[in-house]
Amino acid sequence: MGKTGRAPSSASQTPDIGHVLVVEDDAVLSLAIEAALRDAGARRVEICQTTEAALEALRRSRPDVVVLDVQLADRDDGWAIAELIDSVGPQPPRIVFSTGAPDRIPPQVAELGTVLEKPYDPRDLVRAVAAPRRRGLLDRLRRPIA
Repeated sequence: MGKTGRAPSSASQTPDIGHVLVVEDDAVLSLAIEAALRDAGARRVEICQTTEAALEALRRSRPDVVVLDVQLADRDDGWAIAELIDSVGPQPPRIVFSTGAPDRIPPQVAELGTVLEKPYDPRDLVRAVAAPRRRGLLDRLRRPIA
């Protein structure tokens, strides 16, 4: 119940997706991802097709979520970007891995986010992007020992 004593409207139950950085070298897929995220209410969707462009975008601003193709044409280890993202501070962006070969992602890196195997349903992408951040390896290491 809200302050008015009424249940919140369905509009207020729509997840706040915020700013999403899409790192994807397939132009058609990146446009489909952008459309799905905008339809779901993302405030901003930024697309990068290379590792260098993604790193520059991360230096310019901090997105809420990064959708990361781990096998970009310029590098075959997109998980290195994920490790960098996870180390940028106390509230790093959530990570959604987008890959045709999920078994190629090292298990400790896969723990940093949600892994979607291509092709995937756009609704699965929206759910993954809107989900709370998962606690990955570096997150567990940062926790104080009780």
